[in-house]
Amino acid sequence: MQEVKTGRFIDNARKALDDGNLQVALTKMKTGFVDRRSEARNRLPEFDQIRDQARDIKNHTLENLDYYLELFERKVTEQGGHVHWCSTPEDARQTILAICRRLDAKTVTKGKTMIAEEIGLNDFFEENDIEPIETDLGEYIIQLRKEPPSHIIAPAIHVLKHEVAEAFVKKHTDRDPNRSLEEPRELLDEAREELRQKFLDADVGVTGANFLIAETGTSVIVTNEGNGDLTQTIPKAHIVVASLEKVVPTLEDASTILRVLARSATGQEASVYSTFSTGPRRPDDLDGPGEYHIVLLDNERSKMLGTEFQEMLRCIRCGACLNHCPVYNSVGGHAYGWVYPGPMGSVLTPSLIGVEVAGHLPNVSTFCGRCEEVCPMRIPLPKMMRHLREREFNNGLGSQTVRTGIRIWAFCAKRPRLYQLLTGIKFRILGALGRSKGRFRRLPGAGGWTKHRDFPAPQAGGTFQSQWSSMGGARRPTA
Repeated sequence: MQEVKTGRFIDNARKALDDGNLQVALTKMKTGFVDRRSEARNRLPEFDQIRDQARDIKNHTLENLDYYLELFERKVTEQGGHVHWCSTPEDARQTILAICRRLDAKTVTKGKTMIAEEIGLNDFFEENDIEPIETDLGEYIIQLRKEPPSHIIAPAIHVLKHEVAEAFVKKHTDRDPNRSLEEPRELLDEAREELRQKFLDADVGVTGANFLIAETGTSVIVTNEGNGDLTQTIPKAHIVVASLEKVVPTLEDASTILRVLARSATGQEASVYSTFSTGPRRPDDLDGPGEYHIVLLDNERSKMLGTEFQEMLRCIRCGACLNHCPVYNSVGGHAYGWVYPGPMGSVLTPSLIGVEVAGHLPNVSTFCGRCEEVCPMRIPLPKMMRHLREREFNNGLGSQTVRTGIRIWAFCAKRPRLYQLLTGIKFRILGALGRSKGRFRRLPGAGGWTKHRDFPAPQAGGTFQSQWSSMGGARRPTA
């Protein structure tokens, strides 16, 4: 399982801000995803109506999750597949290992799957003498670099072209070390050539799932490279690793959500490949896996049902909240310290691994609200981050300095006259000291602010409360 480094966010963020290559990569990302999403949304006048439909589909499913999961299992079994229920990452790892051992698997090709990252599947395979081979180009790049993904749909978004070339030269040692890798096409062709035989030789293929369709027992993956199809059709067995909230009732429901998924993620009308897999190869099929397994992971998700965090389970992993987040766009995904970065990670991570470990992540937000604004499933991420902040405070977690400061502020805020008196005094002092320059370069008690930016001096005219009162705002209209 990927090491949890959520507690190192501040240090991680500082390193990210000082990383020149990372900042260049993030700058390129800011315009690409954001602009393409906006254009795709504008081309579909009914986009917001479809968002409402998608939200309602997931809400209905979550309210009846037990029914649809049981129906899904029954349909998978009818098609000749197998469903494995796993409460913990360890359960999932051991289940997958047992399948691979029975098939005497030596190599496993993998399509992109965040659940596999969540359970630390690659490291587990290597510990058990099974070679995992990432086939998504981004995942392949970071596997060569021995890094975790930094984005849920663009795992190598932090890597520049010349860094990819350096990794290829270092790892593909049977090729001419002086070959040209200047053009993206050259990098793509080399990766394709390296992976081609890997697909053919793999014993088992592992993919994630964007959706699990209850009415047919079908798993759905969307890709732009076709690697998912090769991963699941050629080997002896196809193992789908998915979390239990990925189920939807019908094919029509999945199609509805697909209409907002690609537009929100990459700005495409639809992903290049939308692959629907239902069971193993049948006697008259020309290709397909001999076995079809669904590994369903809970890992604390069932505990989110019926709570203020249930809405998080609507997430379809499009990455829109990351792409529009000013914090993510400044420090990248690795700063968050675990599998899920950005606003969705700031809610999901504490829910999965505990507020005691990752309760500070909800504080990694400006609360600008852009994440909720662009979310295709209308997940109220800021609201849930506030709930987690409250839980963190009530559990006595976080910085003692911050907790003391909040207590002092709360004491004053509950006493309006005292609050107005103190803010008035502070206003006059700051105004007298800083109005001539208009700002403070350094300010005692606000070092976290002035370390990175100037603090504006109060303008003339008094506090908002005093101005409001002088204008008669304190008087209530009479009937």
